[in-house]
Amino acid sequence: MSTSVKSLRLAPVTPDNFAAVRALSVRPDQEHLVSPVAKSLAEAEAHGETAWPRAIVDGDEVVGFVMAFLDIAWNPAEDPHDIRSGLWRLNISAAHQSKGYGRFAVTAVLAELRRRGTSHAYVTWHPGPGTPEPFYLSLGFRPTGEESDGETVAVLDLRTP
Repeated sequence: MSTSVKSLRLAPVTPDNFAAVRALSVRPDQEHLVSPVAKSLAEAEAHGETAWPRAIVDGDEVVGFVMAFLDIAWNPAEDPHDIRSGLWRLNISAAHQSKGYGRFAVTAVLAELRRRGTSHAYVTWHPGPGTPEPFYLSLGFRPTGEESDGETVAVLDLRTP
């Protein structure tokens, strides 16, 4: 990473950083794998307390966006008691990829989920070329065998260090 880890942080999306967050874009070959930040921000607004959107900031520069989901009924028609939290979106600016920002952001989200008492974190990804699967597997996520809207579902046990 080009800068000190001390300068990295997750910050709420505010009027001061909204334009920079909204302007983030991934590489063109990744656009089919993750929704644009604008869609994520709209979903965060619509989902209120169950969405946890954050800018990934290095010093004074917004380098990415991450959003967690908190305590949602995963498939209420099948099991209304299956309440889950996890990683909803991760967008690292094309200019800032492969610098450790994604790993930092996911680790920070996992720390927040642990702080909230969450025992398991979930993530989904599109299968196929360019998938982030190797990245999430390297962080300890393991596929559950489920699919959600055609995406692979994976889980990480937060009770172990």
